[in-house]
Parts: sequence; C-alpha cells; structure tokens
Amino acid sequence: MAAPVARGRRCRGAVLLLLLASVLAPLALYGRSPVSLPDSTVARGAFDREDGSNLVWPHMAASEVSLAKDLTIERLGEHKNRVLSAADDWQAVEIAKSHSSERTDTSVRWKEPVSRDADEVVAEGNGSALSRQDGVIKEVVSTEERADGFRDPGDSTEDEEQGGQGMKEKELHHAIDSEPEQKGGSGGAAGSNIDGITATGNLSSSLEKENAVDALSETTHATPKEETYRREVSINADLATSRSSDGQSATSPDATIHIIKDQLTRAKTYLGFLASRGNHGSAKELRARMKDIQQALGDATNDGMLPQNVHTRIKAMEQTLGKLKRTHDSCSGATNRLRTALHSTEERLQSHTKDANYLAQIAAKSLPKGLHCLPLRLTNEYYSTNSNNKDFPNMEKLEDPKLHHYAVFSDNILAAAVVVNSTLVHAKTPANHVFHIVTDRLNYAAMKMWFLANPLGKAAVQVQNIEEFTWLNSSYSPVLKQLESSSIIDYYFRRGKARPGENPKFRNPKYLSILNHLRFYLPEIFPKLNKVLFLDDDTVVQQDLSALWSIDLKGKVNGAVETCGETFHRFDKYLNFSNPLIASNFHPHSCGWAYGMNMFDLSEWRKQNITDVYHTWQNLNEDRLLWKLGTLPAGLVTFWNRTFPLGRSWHLLGLGYNPNVNEKDIRQASVIHYNGNLKPWLEIGLSKYRKYWSRHVNYDQVFVRECNINP
Repeated sequence: MAAPVARGRRCRGAVLLLLLASVLAPLALYGRSPVSLPDSTVARGAFDREDGSNLVWPHMAASEVSLAKDLTIERLGEHKNRVLSAADDWQAVEIAKSHSSERTDTSVRWKEPVSRDADEVVAEGNGSALSRQDGVIKEVVSTEERADGFRDPGDSTEDEEQGGQGMKEKELHHAIDSEPEQKGGSGGAAGSNIDGITATGNLSSSLEKENAVDALSETTHATPKEETYRREVSINADLATSRSSDGQSATSPDATIHIIKDQLTRAKTYLGFLASRGNHGSAKELRARMKDIQQALGDATNDGMLPQNVHTRIKAMEQTLGKLKRTHDSCSGATNRLRTALHSTEERLQSHTKDANYLAQIAAKSLPKGLHCLPLRLTNEYYSTNSNNKDFPNMEKLEDPKLHHYAVFSDNILAAAVVVNSTLVHAKTPANHVFHIVTDRLNYAAMKMWFLANPLGKAAVQVQNIEEFTWLNSSYSPVLKQLESSSIIDYYFRRGKARPGENPKFRNPKYLSILNHLRFYLPEIFPKLNKVLFLDDDTVVQQDLSALWSIDLKGKVNGAVETCGETFHRFDKYLNFSNPLIASNFHPHSCGWAYGMNMFDLSEWRKQNITDVYHTWQNLNEDRLLWKLGTLPAGLVTFWNRTFPLGRSWHLLGLGYNPNVNEKDIRQASVIHYNGNLKPWLEIGLSKYRKYWSRHVNYDQVFVRECNINP
C-alpha cells in the first residue's frame, strides 16, 4: 500500500514542477522585472546527484525521475527559444529607432556574453529584451502624450519617477494572484490554461511591437505632418500656461477642473470678439465646444467626478481655442482696440450725460397739458361768474398771531392745493390753521377760483398777488435789480448752450421768478405775525404740525432740519471758497440745512435785521462770484449762526431725485419733500413716491376732470 502512495506523490511532484516552469517562463518574458530561468546544469543538478538521490522528489524511482527531467528540460528549451525570438525582434525595433531619431536611449544596453554558457546568455537576453521593450513602449507612450497634451486617467507621476517599478510590481502581483485560479482545475487543464496564457501573451507582445514600429515609422516619416505637430505643440503650450496660471499641479485633485474653467474663460473672451466681427461659423463651433465641456464639468468638485472622456473634450476645446488664437490678432492689438473703444465710449458717455442733464432740465421746466389747462379753465370761470362776492370766509383770522400761519409761494395751483389739503387732513384742530398763498399775476385769478370752488371749512385761506407788493421793487431789492439787468437776460435768453463744466440747472428760469426769493421778505409780507411756517409747493404734510409753534428756537431766526448726513449739503458745495470773502467768513464743512419746511421767528428776524443781511450779501454777489443763482446759498450765508436744528423726522428730503429713500422713513416723516427735478405731477416723476402726493388730489373735481388730469 505504501508503494502506490509514494508513486502518487512522485507524480504530483512532477506535475507541480512542470506548472512552476510554465508559470515562471511567461513571467520572465512578459513581466516587467527579469526572472532568471534555470539552465540545464541547474535542472540536471536538481535531479542528478552523486549520491544517486535528487533534490526535488527524493522518494521517486529512477525511471520516473528521468522522465520528469526530460519533460522539464524540453519545456525550458521552448521558453528559451521564445526569449531569443523576442530579443531579436526588439533588437530590430531598436535599430529602426536609432535610424529615425537623433535621440539615444541610454537606458537600453545590450550585454555581451562574457565567459557564460548558452543558458546564461539566454537568461540575460531575456532581461535585456524586457528592458528594451519597456524603453521603446515608454518612448512611444511619451510621444503620444506630447502629441495630444494629456495623460490617461490611469497614468501616475509617481510611477514615472520610480522608473516604472510600480507598474512592474503591479503586473507581477497580478500574475501571482491569478495563479490560484489557474490551479483550480485538473493538472491537464491547468497546463492547457497556462499554454493559452502564454500564447495570448505572445500575441499581445506582437501587437505591441507592431504598434511601436508603426509609431516609430510615423515619427520617421512625419514631414507631411509637421504643421499638425506644431499646432499640437502650441496647444500643449497653452494648456501648460493655463495649468501654471491656476497654480495647480497635475497631481492636485481638481487640476482638470481648473483647466476646464480656464478654457471656458478664454472661450467667453473669444466669443465676444467673434460676435463683434460677425464670424458666426467659428462662434457656432465655439458655443458647441463650450456646451460639450460644460456638460462634462457639470457639478464636479474634483477630477474623480468627471466622465472618462473628459480629456477628449478638453483636447477638442483646446484645438478650437488654438485655431481662434492663430486666426485673430495678438493680445496687444486687442488691447489697443479695447483702449480705443473705451476712450470713444467715455466721450460718448460724457456727451450723453450732458444731453441727459439738459433734457432733464427741459422736462422739469415743462408743464403737462392738464396743468396748463387747469389755470386757463379756472381763470375763465373766475371772470365769467356773475357773483360779486369773491372773498374768502374767516378773513378775521389772517392777522391773528395766536393761530398757526403757513406761507406758500407758488404758481402751481394743483401743487398748492395738495399742500393745503394734506395739512388740514392731518390737523387736529383745522380751525387754528391759516394759509397765506402768494402767486403771480398770471395765476392769481385761477388760484383764487380754486379755493373759492373748494372751500377749506373752518380753516382760513388768503390768496395774494405779488404785484400788489408795491414796496418790492428794484430800488429796494438787490435781487430784483439783478434779475432785470442785461447780463442776466443775456445769460438766460440770448446764449445758446451753457459754458463747459457749467451745471445746466443754474440756467433754470425759475431763478428769475421773484416768488422764489419772496421767502427773504416774510416780515414785510406779514407785519403783524410773530411766527410763520414756510412750506414749498412740492411738499406733502403727513402729520399734525401744531407742535412746531411750541418749539423754542433759542433766539435763532430759522428752525430747519440739518442735512449733515449728505456730503453734498455742506457749505463747500454751494459757496465759492476760493473767494477770500467766503473763505474768511464761513467754514467749508459747515453743516447745511434744508429749505422747504422752515419755522421763522419773525420777531427775532426784525430784531436782528436779517433782511439787511440778505441785501448785503446779494449786493456782494452781483457778478455771481460768491455763489450761483438760487435761494439756498443765499439762505446759508444769511442765516449763518442763526439756524436752530429741528429733529430729522420733521422734514424728509429726496423724493424728487433719490429712488432709494427708505419707506419706513417716509411713513415716519411729518413732511416729505419732492426736491429735485422729478416732481410728482410730472411724467418723469418717480412713480413709487407719486402715491403720497396723488392721494391728496381730488380727481373727481369738475375742473380736474375736464382737464383730463389722472393719477
């Protein structure tokens, strides 16, 4: 029983030796690290020993050992022939490469057999062939990589730095790991599988050699494709620039994403040029590339989330960008064109800004058809009525200093009506309010007719014609004298356009109206009153104002809301501080204040003789060297150190020019002021603020309806 068991063990040992030889031989041929094959001497030594025993199967019979020895030596001989054939083939490849390229591969060296037997030469030839195979394949791969500018996703910089050892070890481990699977069947089947693997390895090796030879031949005969190669080199240079500009190395987890984003940025720049030059074909192609690469990018945050074909898309995009770069001018030319276009655009912008300012002034001075119709209709009604009683009720209140008196100077009937209506709507005691309206001769009848047709109940109203103020003449008022001068008439009516750098608002004819300067003569207009609240006709009252008459002004003449929060309301924005007279009397950063809602103490006015102060400064500014025309600069110098600051909530400015006034501030303000050109009764007015004004207009009033005035 022991003899058959021993024979079985010896047979299994022989089969295992054959399997080992079959496995080691392909690894030596196709693995990346050389494996020395046992020569015949070593093989014989394993079986033949002087003492008649062997090292492999010491219990095997002599005849069986001889048979196993012959089979093993025969298999080793076959593998030696394959190695020699592969070495000859790769030597031919190396010779072709040396003739086609000036570069020499110092890493591939042939080792001459020195005092070695044939088996050692075969083993060394196997290692050299593998080394040369690695060198040629690496050269072909690197050439292809330079041609398209990109690595495959599986390429590793670390592998290149280690001379390919990592890849060799990976393939060797893969071959060893696959060995247990090959041992899963019977001995005969295992042998067949190993032969199949060997044959497949030979076929793959042949294909690799053919591809390498083709690549080398293409390199040798690249003369017809030199232009294409140069283009690809240019593309790779652009890619290298984009990579370095992003500061991302090739091994960073988002290096490819940065390349894609850089390509998209450049593509958008080129797309603008293509659109301006009408190059629709290239623009269409570029848009298609952008769409393709944007789809590849998607929401990826690192290179691992990108699709496998992303490098193909990047290469296609880079080729398109390179073509556009060669087609269009250099960056310096584009820069010069952009500078020229920018300069031209700035000049047009300045011209359009001047035109816009001029047109805005015209629009601000214009009168809508409805507002032109209203005074005509009212005037006709005033003179066509047969009533002899055209006086207002409650006339006894006009000079009562205990009541709350308002001064409104306007030639706009609807605007004056809104001021009066909004005040009375919010007044706690309407009977204590008296309105003094002064207008010009042209609108006097219409203004009076409006308030006769729309009585105020217990409140009192007075309408006066400025022509009735006989004391107000050019001999008394310097401003009237200046307004009647030939220089002012020439400035407003005989000149064409404004001088360069001059604000067109200073040429507004409203400054010619004495109504605008009447605020400096309040004590003369109301000789028996002690306090008067002055309201501009572009204001709307939102709360009861009775508390203003209880404020102690501390001996000041003017109670007003300061505008220090606005830089353009400082003194240096209105007065000419280059003039020594202004510089010696005022500080350029002094806080300004707002006209439009002002509480004037007429008793203090008379004591401090403010009217004479005003006349003095007006005479000094006859040639308009201290300030331009207007009432605010004159008010700043007249009421210098004579103004009492009121709370900011009493008076809110900006609804006639600022579209960003806070809605909460508007609701909390006692008086809102549409100062600026965008008046609420004009079409150019800010629509978001018009509701605060229009709610106090009675659009059902017969005269308003007949003149087609709508909200």
